[in-house]
Amino acid sequence: MSKPATTSESPGDPRLTCAAADLRAEMARWLTHLRSERRLSPKTLDAYERDLRQCLIFLADHWGSAVTLKKFAAIEATDVRAFMAVRRNDDIGGRSLMRALAGLRSFGRFLEREGKGKVGTLSAIRAPKIGKSLPKPIHATSALKMTDADIRAGDAREPWIWARDAAVMALLYGSGLRISEALGLNRRDVPLPGEGDVLTVTGKGNKTRMVPVLQNVLTLIQDYVKMCPHDLPPEGPMFIGARGGPLSPRIIQLTMERLRGALGLPDSATPHALRHSFATHLLGRGGDLRAIQELLGHASLSTTQIYTGVDAERLLDVYKTAHPRA
Repeated sequence: MSKPATTSESPGDPRLTCAAADLRAEMARWLTHLRSERRLSPKTLDAYERDLRQCLIFLADHWGSAVTLKKFAAIEATDVRAFMAVRRNDDIGGRSLMRALAGLRSFGRFLEREGKGKVGTLSAIRAPKIGKSLPKPIHATSALKMTDADIRAGDAREPWIWARDAAVMALLYGSGLRISEALGLNRRDVPLPGEGDVLTVTGKGNKTRMVPVLQNVLTLIQDYVKMCPHDLPPEGPMFIGARGGPLSPRIIQLTMERLRGALGLPDSATPHALRHSFATHLLGRGGDLRAIQELLGHASLSTTQIYTGVDAERLLDVYKTAHPRA
């Protein structure tokens, strides 16, 4: 069995030689369904498409011919397990394997609903086990220092870029946003200091929610706006790159890497860790779990409950350190 190769071919592309025309057509219809009816995020769509494409590349090599709709509908458990084993040998983690299996199952269910075959085998495959890990929040003192200009001393970048990065970091920690949500804000979405205290953000599945924003965070954003050399029209992105285009999440990730070095933080200190910190620090101060769920935009309370484990771990550390008999 050979290793599944990566490819940039799209489902409807005739160059996708691992899949026959009838299967390519169903793939394209499935992705349209996920985008327009299920309203999955672009990242999830890309991941599902990539996982299915890799599976078809593997199956074409495994079976020795292009995968037709009829062949895919007759897939056996051993075929799926072989694909998963190859992916695991490529050092693909448990969460990625679970997502790949979820994507394959979604495609199988779509085919069944459309009367294009039954792919019950996919539902019978046991999902890979993944180790449970608690979020690693950043200490409140360090999170606050990330907006401090003194930390950026010696940085060769222009001052307006410092101000922009400080505003983004403050927004991630102050409002608990995902980085995609923060960078997806338009200028008209952000009130001026003293003229509002709520943001309407678009999260996963294009779902909108309202989140509070601190006045000092709005002040940092306004400082960036005043220093920015580019036009920021109301309908355009709030945060832009050095050349005036939309700001890439990778730029904020690189900024975070610089700050980790300046503050002596571990590799777990990422932009998303600021969102973890927002939730953990609210919970530690007595915040209601249901309210935190709404602020984070979690569809399920069980997703938010993971932060209770973080807080319990902190309390246990305090107990061990402070109790006379510990």
